[in-house]
Amino acid sequence: MPVSAASADELRAAMARLLAGEPVHTDSALTKENLAREAQVSRATVHRAEDILAEWDARGARPVLRTPGGVQRDETIAELRRKLREAREQAAQIQGKLDAPATVTTNLYAENLTLKKRLGHKGIAVLPASEREQPGPHPPRPGEV
Repeated sequence: MPVSAASADELRAAMARLLAGEPVHTDSALTKENLAREAQVSRATVHRAEDILAEWDARGARPVLRTPGGVQRDETIAELRRKLREAREQAAQIQGKLDAPATVTTNLYAENLTLKKRLGHKGIAVLPASEREQPGPHPPRPGEV
């Protein structure tokens, strides 16, 4: 089923704008999806317009023309992606530094529980450090006064 004359006109006008690097509704990438968006028709309509697609394929083989705004946007996106990659690498390094002490702490906690259970089975009371007697001053050694 061919497309209507109005759709064909819209597609040809959109193709001209895209090829000239002066899009109204899209970035300036020369893709069939952008052709549909620029013409404000469905992708199905683009794919039914076989004669227009043949023109598109013949004329669209040129390198992609980008507007100065498109170039600036792409450079900004590339810079932000680089910064994001660096931030993720830094976060991974920091996470690695935090994981080691957490693992040691977890192992010590498990060991502590095991020791408490062993001592508990022998009838030995285990007091928290806050309840233990603190050592007083040492008694004088012989010969000291």
